[in-house]
Amino acid sequence: MMNGSNGSQGYHVNGKQVQSVVPSIQNNGPRHRPLTLMRRCRGMLCLVIMPLTAFMMMVYLSPVTTFLIRLFSVHYSRKSTCFLFGMWLAMWPFLFEKINKTKFVFSGETVPPKERVLLFANHRTEVDWMYLWDLALRKGRLQCIKYILKKSLMKLPIFNWAFHIIEFIPVERKWEVDEPLIRSRLSELKNPKDPLWLAVFPEGTDYTEKKCIKSQEYAKEHGLPILNNVLLPKTKGFHCCLQELRDSMDSVCDITIAYKHRPPTFMDNVYGIDPSEVHIHVKIIQVSDIPTSEDEVADWLIERFKLKNKLLSDFSALGHFPNEGTEDDLSTLKCIANFVAVISTTTVLTYLTLFSSVWFKIFVAFSSAFLTFATLYSIHLPQLICSPEAGTHAKKS
Repeated sequence: MMNGSNGSQGYHVNGKQVQSVVPSIQNNGPRHRPLTLMRRCRGMLCLVIMPLTAFMMMVYLSPVTTFLIRLFSVHYSRKSTCFLFGMWLAMWPFLFEKINKTKFVFSGETVPPKERVLLFANHRTEVDWMYLWDLALRKGRLQCIKYILKKSLMKLPIFNWAFHIIEFIPVERKWEVDEPLIRSRLSELKNPKDPLWLAVFPEGTDYTEKKCIKSQEYAKEHGLPILNNVLLPKTKGFHCCLQELRDSMDSVCDITIAYKHRPPTFMDNVYGIDPSEVHIHVKIIQVSDIPTSEDEVADWLIERFKLKNKLLSDFSALGHFPNEGTEDDLSTLKCIANFVAVISTTTVLTYLTLFSSVWFKIFVAFSSAFLTFATLYSIHLPQLICSPEAGTHAKKS
């Protein structure tokens, strides 16, 4: 159970002393497992395998799916690209649940399969977004999950290629700059034939006690709710997503994430030392039940975060969310089969690159240059041959 606190502390707003609730989520719980030499070695192996598999699959296969197929059909280009992406991505839930033995507990409502969904979640740590993969894999939607993410992440070598070709949306967190880009990119995702899970984190940054106090100061100044387990959401981006995709989305999922006994970092996952448990609570909301005007959507989203705040307070006290057990465990056999397929493919491609004809090395060099150029200038090729699919922006019947 996470440590809780119901105390309060003072801070200054416009020179006046006011009281706020001390954040009840703390970081001082014990580590789940010790960082042994064996875990360090395993972690280093993980840091080699994950980038290598991503690199080989992208340089050899993505030019076919994102260039050749896209000339004929954007829809099938996305479908084939996302299939390959999903195979690689499925290795992370395998790492989390089967190797690290992290327990995932799902509660609330069950996400309907095969729906186009807008998800919004609290942002407790730097790795919250990775745990949504475990839910998506269970629903058969891992290959089509997309994020609105910080533009700084587009500087990560190799992974920035993946973020680009699977059409993540990078933002600078300056609304006057981000709005045109978000609307433009979302306009390309309206085809109801294309499966989509779009995940957003309205808080805009991961939770810390310092950020929470700053958020409370802003809330006090503007007459908004003072929250102690989450930050006040930034509503413009969420409203923009809802406005652009309302007619092509089936539902909206309110996701609340909590951890026992301490929030993990990326390297905690790599080494397998934390977290001990990840709790994910799901609330399904029909699009028709959400208001349309920007002010009403802002009020609605803030109210949802008030409910999240209460849900997390209860979790701190009880150690669980209500109505647990909404999802089954992952199939170990399927996880192993996928892992073997990815590793075998990577092994063959690595051998061809290093020990076979020089033409493979030339292909890798040109493919890497193509991916770097396309990512740097945010280029997605248009469909040039055959007519685009009819009814791209039509509502799914």
